[in-house]
Amino acid sequence: MKFEFSNKEMEKIHIKIGQNVKKYREKTGMTQLELSLEMGNKSVSLVSAAELYTNKKHFNIEHLYKISKVLNISISTFFEDV
Repeated sequence: MKFEFSNKEMEKIHIKIGQNVKKYREKTGMTQLELSLEMGNKSVSLVSAAELYTNKKHFNIEHLYKISKVLNISISTFFEDV
């Protein structure tokens, strides 16, 4: 049996994960720039765009792993309500 995954379904997942990253980043009082630098990025562009799913930019598993370590939370936290 082959599953069909719609683009709309995938977009909703990326949006929810971005919202969860933002929520937990803000709970720690960390700015987008601070998080970006801690992840090893030179600018805020990835975090800024992926939190809002701007131009379909989204976090990949490596990003989520790094963010979870920086924020000191479980990576599974980003999948709440997905």
